[in-house]
Amino acid sequence: MVNERTGRGGRTRPPGVMPRSPSEALEPTRAPSRPKGSRTRREVKRLGPTLRFINAFLTFSFLALAVAAGGVFWVNSELDKAGPLQEARPLVIRRGEGARDIARRLEREGIISREHVFVAYYLARQMSGWFGGKPLQLKAGNYELKPAMSMREVADLIGEGKVALLRLTIPEGLTSHQIVERIRADQNLTGEISVVPEEGTLLPDTYLVPRGTTRQAVLDMMRAEREKFLQAAWKERQPDLPLQSMDEAVILASIVQRETGRNDKFEDIASVFINRLRRKMPLQSDPTILYGLDGGQVDWGRPIYRTEIQRKTSHNTYQINGLPPTPICNPSREALRAVLNPSRTNYLYFVASGTGSSVFSETLDEHNRAVAKWRKVEQEIRAREAEAAKEAAAKQLTTAGGPAAASGGPGLVNPAAAAAGTSSEGDPPLPLRKPRQ
Repeated sequence: MVNERTGRGGRTRPPGVMPRSPSEALEPTRAPSRPKGSRTRREVKRLGPTLRFINAFLTFSFLALAVAAGGVFWVNSELDKAGPLQEARPLVIRRGEGARDIARRLEREGIISREHVFVAYYLARQMSGWFGGKPLQLKAGNYELKPAMSMREVADLIGEGKVALLRLTIPEGLTSHQIVERIRADQNLTGEISVVPEEGTLLPDTYLVPRGTTRQAVLDMMRAEREKFLQAAWKERQPDLPLQSMDEAVILASIVQRETGRNDKFEDIASVFINRLRRKMPLQSDPTILYGLDGGQVDWGRPIYRTEIQRKTSHNTYQINGLPPTPICNPSREALRAVLNPSRTNYLYFVASGTGSSVFSETLDEHNRAVAKWRKVEQEIRAREAEAAKEAAAKQLTTAGGPAAASGGPGLVNPAAAAAGTSSEGDPPLPLRKPRQ
């Protein structure tokens, strides 16, 4: 039905006005107005360029964060996963080697599984430095790797510079030449030693040094430790010692070092020599005979012959008064302390007891009686050694097939005679004798 109130264009005709033509009557009428109080339906407008950009950016950021979070989770799991290394092994990081080169070599040698993850961790740690974190600096050195170390543990080990430490033990009582030979023979050290240090300037001890340390650096460290210790010990010395300088203290300590048995107190042995210096008596120390003859290449275990005690050398304290001109070895901390703080005794003599300790005496008569006891012990020791030598010689003859094998050559020595302490010149060696009048 046609609304008679509406004209062309959907306009509303006043009441009572008829359409002017049939076609006008056919035109649609305008919808009635919405009642008051009802919500007006608005037309949805399209987003502008700025809103579209913000919407796209937020969407991309969300996706990027999701991917990054997943990546971080995966990288962390790879970093903390047990590594492929099956057994402990050393690792050398060369100076100037870059992070990518290190990572590539670690993967090639079966230490880590993914070089790219290692590099990513390195770069992330580097960037953390921009925000106050601690960057990762891969340091050259020799490292000891444990089996199944994770990638993070390997990186942190190298970054913190926790190099593998070598336990280097230098026994006390060796000459500087003997110490240098020991250090040269250690394959864990590098470099050459051009000059043997002066006698007594090194401190024997157990040192922890990185593998690959130069041999000269080890000697420098031993020299510095001796100087530091000696300076401190000299300040705490007893008053009125017959020692004029630290050098004299080192000389006497080297003698005390070689004279002290395994069960002796260094302070007691030192007191004998301190008392002799005070009375201006000859020190008469057997090790000074050996050092005077052979110097730094001395064989401390060889016997001393009677003719050698009469041979005057720069160090033979049977033939010179006072201290020798240089130390005869490198003394320990204990020997240095003992010389600077000896026991307060009246001892002037001591001789071996056969049990690793010494028998001390204040008078020559007491000392001679102690020496007589030692001679009996010494004879028993030699008899046992001679018997053992005979048994060894007999066993050797039996194994070799009879007396023909014993003819030997010009260098053959009678084992029994050697054990008894005789030589072709009829000059029996002395035991390591102790100071006497």
